[in-house]
Amino acid sequence: MPSIRSAHSPRSYALATLFAAVLALAPAADTARAGAVGPSGPTRAAGPRLPAPTGGLPVGQRTLALRDASREDPWEPGRARELMLSVWYPALPSDAPRAAYVTARESGMILRQHRVGGVPEDLLSRTGTHARTGPPALPAVGAGLPLVLLSPGFSLPRTSLTALAEDLASRGYAVAAVDHAYEAAAITYPDGRVTGCSACRPAVRGTAVAATRAADLSYVRRRLTAGAGAAVGAEGLPRLDPARVAVVGHSIGGAAAFEAMRRDPAFVAGVNMDGTFQPSDTGPLERPFLLLGADRHGRPGADPSWDLAWRRLTGPRAWFSAAGAVHTSFTDYAALTGATGSAAARGGPAAPVLPAARATRLTRELVAAFLDGHLREGPRPRADALLDAVGALHPQLRRHGR
Repeated sequence: MPSIRSAHSPRSYALATLFAAVLALAPAADTARAGAVGPSGPTRAAGPRLPAPTGGLPVGQRTLALRDASREDPWEPGRARELMLSVWYPALPSDAPRAAYVTARESGMILRQHRVGGVPEDLLSRTGTHARTGPPALPAVGAGLPLVLLSPGFSLPRTSLTALAEDLASRGYAVAAVDHAYEAAAITYPDGRVTGCSACRPAVRGTAVAATRAADLSYVRRRLTAGAGAAVGAEGLPRLDPARVAVVGHSIGGAAAFEAMRRDPAFVAGVNMDGTFQPSDTGPLERPFLLLGADRHGRPGADPSWDLAWRRLTGPRAWFSAAGAVHTSFTDYAALTGATGSAAARGGPAAPVLPAARATRLTRELVAAFLDGHLREGPRPRADALLDAVGALHPQLRRHGR
């Protein structure tokens, strides 16, 4: 069976290169040595800011904790499966504080997990977001808002997909990013515990991770769409439409999105962003699915799992690759560094790379077009027409398999 890439794989070293570049993005005034004394006492350097959402709606964000007492955690036997969520939603205008990206402790754990040295340990905690913390939700109409669940890459925190989440929420979606217990470098729980990546060991198989995450995603879907009070902290969220739920993932999260759709017919559509599939059977999937990959996923046969999955998709489907993109191009870490590729990150000679701003924009627009084509209420344009329109705006996008 295929094993999952370890946290010290070549992809992890590429991620370290990208993390280390974050400091170069901070304005000159922000790169002052942390600990300098200001008028109000010690200060710390500010960090970069995520790209602004492109929709017309203000965005709120809440943090939720879920506990599935019916399942034992596979990585920590004897514990029930616990999940931390960030939920973004269209909000009423508010002057509430901006949502935190990660805590200083989480930042240090994430950087150590990916062997990033030579930068302040609290670096990622300085990242600026656009969502406000807990403002009143914009009242939902009809059956409620469509819901998108996000599953991050292996060892990456749920916050690594914040730029995509904020943008979708600004377009009218509710978005919930899931921290899968013991599969991220740092997860903080309400009782103050901060856990690391127990699953980051060579013996762990990708098929087991994808299956565990698929169960997590189905559990989250049920809890969030079950009505008021179904999840602690969810009372202020907008009403969600249980008939319009999609699942989107990066890396192993993309494989989990596929497994979640295969196992749970309540998911209407799914997206895999550059993840190697971890199929547990050979059955077809008849519901809409989008593949969005980096350079290597535009070369037939480069990842046999994509060719196999493509043949199993018997419903509406689309396969795009982005020229010059690398594995992290579809995450915040590309947006934060200002460049998504380099000779070091690509593991080879210098080659044309996809600029960070373009990577963020095409990821947001392609995912939103796909979701709009399958989740919007009432009459809507064909998803293929929306995807082709995005493709026409981004010459780096190549469509395959038509």
